[in-house]
Amino acid sequence: MNMKLRLIIMNFLQFAVWGAYLTSMGAFLANVGLAQYIGLFYATQGFVSIFMPAIIGILADRWLPAQKMLGLCHFLGAVFMAGAAYFGSQAEVSFKAIYTCYTFSVAFYMPTLGISNSVAYTSLHKVNLDPVSAFPPIRIWGTIGFICTMLVSNFTGFQNTFAQWYLSAALGVALAIYSFTLPECPVAKAGEKKSFAEAMGLKAFALFKDKKMAVFFIFSILLGSCLQITNGYANPFIHSYNSLAGLAGSWGASNANALISLSQISETFCILLIPFFLKRFGIKKVMLISMFAWVLRFGLFGLGNPVTFGGITLLVLSMIVYGVAFDFFNVSGSLFVEKETDESIRSSAQGLFILMTNGVGATIGMLGAQEIVDKFVNNTVNAYVEANGPLAAGAVYPADVSQAIASGWANSWFIFAAYALVVAIAFAFIFKYKHTPQAN
Repeated sequence: MNMKLRLIIMNFLQFAVWGAYLTSMGAFLANVGLAQYIGLFYATQGFVSIFMPAIIGILADRWLPAQKMLGLCHFLGAVFMAGAAYFGSQAEVSFKAIYTCYTFSVAFYMPTLGISNSVAYTSLHKVNLDPVSAFPPIRIWGTIGFICTMLVSNFTGFQNTFAQWYLSAALGVALAIYSFTLPECPVAKAGEKKSFAEAMGLKAFALFKDKKMAVFFIFSILLGSCLQITNGYANPFIHSYNSLAGLAGSWGASNANALISLSQISETFCILLIPFFLKRFGIKKVMLISMFAWVLRFGLFGLGNPVTFGGITLLVLSMIVYGVAFDFFNVSGSLFVEKETDESIRSSAQGLFILMTNGVGATIGMLGAQEIVDKFVNNTVNAYVEANGPLAAGAVYPADVSQAIASGWANSWFIFAAYALVVAIAFAFIFKYKHTPQAN
């Protein structure tokens, strides 16, 4: 089979596993009375990414070939995800049970984001293809896989139930099996004499000695704080309009995942722009474009709504901007790390990048976002429930409460936009990188 096709299948399944629940898990948690834990669930993805990608990357660099590690991680992740789905299907949902299973599942999934990149880059080098040019068109199919399972979850109704986790688990098993058919990735030679740091894969942390790389990783943390906010709260935000007086019942509010999928569709086009922008403008300008795109992403959410034509238009614009915001940082950053690191620590370096972005950054970002959403939105809802009891199915909040909830969401999005703007301005002045434009 053609190498590009083999990697396309890998990327499709890699992100299909995630797309089955990432943008809709918040809606399910809210439906079973666990809205106050949405931030924690998404922050957990970040927390496990602080140490698991580095550990798994070390193992893939030193002992177990990356493609086999990829398969093993996906199998274990699928088993625990199925466990979370089982406990989520019970009449009385146990937070401790589903959270425990979910934590172990993402602990094995998050490292695969870096490992799959290493497998792809190694495989492309084997057939003499330049990853900067060849990888983005392959990576597009990961986004397509994400979109497909998002839409499946939306139109089957899985987005509001535990079934989204079963779908993810089934895809995880399929990818686990497929991973063992991928090209062999090298590990360190058995006879090599290595220092303790080299043997443990800690050499990747020496990248912090390079001021340029240290600043890059620090800002990866700061921008990584933005990555999961809309994944965690866009669906609950849009869906909440079905409970607001005079605004309930719109197509947009009832099909949040379908609306959000426009973000991933935007990605498929933006990924194709990455080789041109990286070669012509360099990593600094590409990162700045991403940061200002995050400002627009959040700001347009604050101004928009899923009910009126003007409101939906603003949300659609936010979805379009997302492709630039996410890919110009995540994919370009990964390619930059691949270019700046030695082959002997490539998997560890990719793990380190995931640690900074989806680990430390996402953890801080989601815990902070939970506090903000609690203050401006959930406290209003909780106060109403304490005084009047839970809202009945199909009912709406009184006009004054509805207005407070809508305003609370807008304020939350504007705070996130202001944060992204501050990060962008700081990055423009602090990160120093001399780029030589390439003709093609």
